[in-house]
Amino acid sequence: MTALVHSAWPAQVGLLSGRAIKRILRNPAQMIFPIAFPLVLLAVNAAGLDAATRLPGFPTASYLDFALAVPFMQGALFAALNGGQDLARDIEGGFLDRLAMTPIGGAALLAGQLGGALFMGLVSAILYLVVGIAFGAGIASGAGGALVLVLLALAISFAFACFGTFVALRAGTGEAVQGFFPLFFVLLFLSSAFFPRDLIEQEWFRIIATYNPVSYMVEGIRSLVISGWDGQALAQAFAIAAIATVGFLALSARALRTRLVRT
Repeated sequence: MTALVHSAWPAQVGLLSGRAIKRILRNPAQMIFPIAFPLVLLAVNAAGLDAATRLPGFPTASYLDFALAVPFMQGALFAALNGGQDLARDIEGGFLDRLAMTPIGGAALLAGQLGGALFMGLVSAILYLVVGIAFGAGIASGAGGALVLVLLALAISFAFACFGTFVALRAGTGEAVQGFFPLFFVLLFLSSAFFPRDLIEQEWFRIIATYNPVSYMVEGIRSLVISGWDGQALAQAFAIAAIATVGFLALSARALRTRLVRT
């Protein structure tokens, strides 16, 4: 039985991921709002804060280029929220309990649940990139940099989705997942997402932004847009995403084992 379960692992993940993706496609609100809201906010910020680019030391002459990284972070946030809520609904509806009585392993359960969030992260990242370029944003790192940007956005989406999965498994309710959503928005606004760290005059704000890991994710994406190939910025962004992924995956696996034991 164990050998059979291990040999069927890719098929198990494919089935669960397909179910998660179909659920997103059948509920357009799960895609339209998470994609439209960051783009509307980008348009408002690009128009209203463009004067900031005239400050001495501002890294680019276009605020659109500077702020293009923000939608990718917000898209990752929405992907995590939707994925966590879907998993919480499965828990509340008893679907996870029924899966626990099948030969499907815990790793397949987690990977399958995260498949929907990855799909959402990929679609939103591509759309943000296309819309940004269409409205005049430049990608200093070229076509290769655009590909790396999408990969980094996927890595960040996966890290956030792992956190959403952990919260859903730990609490078991969609309300708990929603409760963490404002916290991530606070972390985003207290980062260097909207203003360069070295130009932040308020010391407390600059200190928080410096220690806020979201700043380095944003700066990794931004470096590809306005700087070109910045190895340090990219390494920091990928490293933080990887550390968050490993940590929250481990916590999610533990929470899943605890929940399955209870059942």
